[in-house]
Amino acid sequence: MKIAHNYFVYILKCSDKSYYTRVTNDLERRIWEHNNGENTLAYTFKKNPVILKYFQRFEDISQAIAWEKQLKGWSRKKKEALMGKGSVNNQFNAFIMDHLEKNGVETHHIEVLNNNDSLVHKLSMFPIECVIRNRASGSICRRLGTEDGLILESPLFEFFLKDDELGDPLINDEHILSFGWATRHQIDEMKLLTYKVNTILSKLFLDSGLILVDFKVEFGVTGEKILLADEFTPDGCRLWDSETLKKMDKDRFRQGLGDVVESYHQVADRLGMNIKLD
Repeated sequence: MKIAHNYFVYILKCSDKSYYTRVTNDLERRIWEHNNGENTLAYTFKKNPVILKYFQRFEDISQAIAWEKQLKGWSRKKKEALMGKGSVNNQFNAFIMDHLEKNGVETHHIEVLNNNDSLVHKLSMFPIECVIRNRASGSICRRLGTEDGLILESPLFEFFLKDDELGDPLINDEHILSFGWATRHQIDEMKLLTYKVNTILSKLFLDSGLILVDFKVEFGVTGEKILLADEFTPDGCRLWDSETLKKMDKDRFRQGLGDVVESYHQVADRLGMNIKLD
């Protein structure tokens, strides 16, 4: 049995407005120590109170250390772009979940608690990612050698195994059945729901001058009911301007295109959202 470990890479904002990035296996304890510690040599000793602005959990310490090193090499502007995404994405996701619910797709989302947190139903998750592509972009271009932005004849559905260590490999129905990750009925239901999400959101975005290039979603089960159990934000999909094909999504961050939070705000504004920041 694989034992899950918790390692957290975190960014603090100090009282002098500087940022401090580290990794820990006990986030709550470390925040307390930063604010109450007696180590006079610590960077944060004369810079408290400190405020937690970002964290990400890892099960593999080597991955956590690698991410910490990467963050330390970033500019202040890039770090602030990363930290600002959380609030935007939380409110963006709530808007999308509400729209899906109104159009017949049940989700795990219950309510927004504040700008950065939401309450959701606890589900038993399938270890599977469901992806739909309306245009070729990202990994499929590398896998099949197709041009970026190629319009597909029909939406392409793909299953991926959710496993970071294996790189989330592409799988099919037979893998899922053979390994017992889901039943035939559950497979069919996940496909049906993913296609339905694509139909609903493609129209929503196109009406706002955006192309839904691709996206991934995950599902969970409570009792016999399968619910959409993922966030839907520009971090988990590709959205392009329908006229200019400007990328308005996660690729702005991944490819170093800049204006990440600004682009996410532009998408939200087009959809008529009222995003609030702390």
